[in-house]
Amino acid sequence: MFTGLVEAIGTVTSLEPLDTTGSGGGGTSLTISDCADILADAHLGDSISINGTCLTITSLTDTSFKVGLSPETLRRTNLSSLKPSSRLNLERSLLPSTRMGGHFVQGHVDTIATIESVTEDGNSLRYRLKPRDTYVLKYVVEKGYVTLDGASLTVTAVNDEEGWWEVMLIAYTQEKVVMGGKGAGDEVNVEVDMMSKYVEKNVKWLLESGGAEGSGLESMTGRALEQKVSKIVEERMKTR
Repeated sequence: MFTGLVEAIGTVTSLEPLDTTGSGGGGTSLTISDCADILADAHLGDSISINGTCLTITSLTDTSFKVGLSPETLRRTNLSSLKPSSRLNLERSLLPSTRMGGHFVQGHVDTIATIESVTEDGNSLRYRLKPRDTYVLKYVVEKGYVTLDGASLTVTAVNDEEGWWEVMLIAYTQEKVVMGGKGAGDEVNVEVDMMSKYVEKNVKWLLESGGAEGSGLESMTGRALEQKVSKIVEERMKTR
């Protein structure tokens, strides 16, 4: 679990399609350097967010680390397009004592979005993004959260008909995340707010099941309705 607050920007040292070393496991591996500040307390097997993708450290030095990339990760994210010297957002998994300055981020990328335009707005930059998989738009709401390349950002506008949303980067954030250096045509990893998925699933189940007796959601909605009706009756009694 992560917060979406980027701790460091690392640099790709290598992307090996077939890494036969013990730490590569015979699959694709990614080695990242220039990130000593976040490796002081790192261990083999730790989870780390790389451009918003939760991955496992398989090899580690004082200044660099390696992770394995599964076929699913390569299909779902923009990591397969990386090249040596590419820059990456990095965040360690959160601790119980971590301040929740962003929002709950799993590191499970839903899709990729393409930057359609970047527009200056004062000292900020307004990004318009169009997702590869349009179904994610139902989870994106104005003033809600969305994770882009691992950075927790606030949605400033949504257009479901045209299939895009917008976010803004203030001057400070432009220097602290890799998206500040991206432009029209570039891609970013997208993770939508996971809470919206749970709400959707529970509401769908409730509607399809007719509100099975004893369900937590059914009980909660029943109590809420009873309280509302009681309040209306009470207010009307006072006016008589």
